[in-house]
Amino acid sequence: MLSLTDLELLELIQNPSTKEKGFRLLIETYQRRVYGIVRKMVLIHEDADDITQNTFIKAFRNIHKFQQNSSLFTWLFRIATNESLTFLENKKKRFFFPVEDYQEVLENYLDQSFTLTEDEISLKLQKALLKIPEKQRLVFNLKYYEDLSYEEISKITDTSIGALKASYHHAVKKIESILTNE
Repeated sequence: MLSLTDLELLELIQNPSTKEKGFRLLIETYQRRVYGIVRKMVLIHEDADDITQNTFIKAFRNIHKFQQNSSLFTWLFRIATNESLTFLENKKKRFFFPVEDYQEVLENYLDQSFTLTEDEISLKLQKALLKIPEKQRLVFNLKYYEDLSYEEISKITDTSIGALKASYHHAVKKIESILTNE
């Protein structure tokens, strides 16, 4: 597949005769990366699949509001991030899970979903990530796994760079402490 620029994708989407093709290409271009960050937040494949789909539905409905202040990727990640955080908050409320119980549910899911061939360190890191606040986990995932700059994360999360650096630092320290004490 040819890689299209954001401008080319937007031109296709804004033209009524190529709108559907433009969105299909937008999804093909960004779906894997959006799913990846959502999955790291919610862990469960079916939930990540639903949130990814919701992200693209919201993008479809609101593309006319995209002001091109950032890349399409950043805009989509912001939608996906908000959808993930909202989903996690609603799930806790819906099932009346205290935070610790919900973490235990996700830890059990991790234990069952990791196979013997997967890296033990990766499993321990995922479990440690469950024990830190969601926003710190998000910043950690975007910086560590997605290798995004603080400027990009700032646009996605609408948070100052200084606050992001502090959040990432605290996340790393908490993860180190959790892994050291296990």
